[in-house]
Amino acid sequence: MRTLCSSTLISEFFVIGFAGLVAMKHPDLSQATVWTVCGAAMAVCVLLCGMLSRPGAIAVGWALQAALVASGFVIGTMYFLGVVFAVLWWASIHYGRKVDEIRARGAGGTGGGGTGGTASPA
Repeated sequence: MRTLCSSTLISEFFVIGFAGLVAMKHPDLSQATVWTVCGAAMAVCVLLCGMLSRPGAIAVGWALQAALVASGFVIGTMYFLGVVFAVLWWASIHYGRKVDEIRARGAGGTGGGGTGGTASPA
């Protein structure tokens, strides 16, 4: 699950950065405001990648997804991108857990045999 969620978060990092460039053109927003908000959201994306195994990290990820959708109030395209990334976040969690479950079952059933790294005498 960590790999899929991290990939989604790093992609969001770049989308938020590019959205910041677009938001700089907004006449009612100062550059300091834009980059404070975007910088904080980008930092959350990166920090969350390393904290995905901790309790509450998935909930923080969902809050980030909600903020990304809400950013559509400033940049209209972000409604669409926010929904796309929310679906990707859900898929990363859902299918990541399935993959982790399959790996756990596979690791428990092998019994340590197979590739031990040493050749058996023939």
